[in-house]
Amino acid sequence: MRRKLWLAAAAAAVIFALSQKNMEGALRAAQETAGQMAGQVPDKTEMSSGEKPKVALTFDDGPHPVYTEKLLDGLKERKICATFFLIGKNIEGKEALVKRMEEEGHLIGNHTYHHVKLTGISEKQVEEEIQETCEKICEVTGKYTAFIRPPFGVWKKNLDFEITMIPVSWNVDSRDWTTKNTDKIVKTVVKDVKEGDIILMHDIFDSSVQAALKIADILSGQGYEFVTVDELLLE
Repeated sequence: MRRKLWLAAAAAAVIFALSQKNMEGALRAAQETAGQMAGQVPDKTEMSSGEKPKVALTFDDGPHPVYTEKLLDGLKERKICATFFLIGKNIEGKEALVKRMEEEGHLIGNHTYHHVKLTGISEKQVEEEIQETCEKICEVTGKYTAFIRPPFGVWKKNLDFEITMIPVSWNVDSRDWTTKNTDKIVKTVVKDVKEGDIILMHDIFDSSVQAALKIADILSGQGYEFVTVDELLLE
């Protein structure tokens, strides 16, 4: 039986606006919709005045039985929350890791069940890929996720089914899966990052985990605050 995953109006406003080339537009859409609901449009400058610049670390393709746990240990030590986009089939046997993510304040998102390109399959298959992963996550955490990172960053627009999700793209691509070189990954991210960025990484390589923790230390030292993606998109 299919379940409806209803989101707030502010969240729905960014469903199709979010892309690598239109991140600011997506954020503005969410902020303006939330402001209209409250009777006013929030001022972005005023909202961030006196606050640390915020960025989000995001990790795709897990959970991994070794590296995800190592990453969670490092993030906990640094009191940092991140966003994990999980592949549904990878959850089986690693439910304790997913539960730990939830308990330690990380945001859990959907990365389809088999890591498939959504534009290359039928609408029914898209629904199954997304729904089954949502169900797996809910079985462990007791909650349905509203966020999805489509594999390869490709979202199939105008989907006509009952699951309403927010696709999440990224501004900074660490390219960690191509180099698997910790120092190169760190340099790639640190040289480009700025306030409000969403950083794409993976928690299935040891080099990525090491790089992520180094990036966390460097950016924390520069005054950045790490948040989950919902805090950037829906604040």
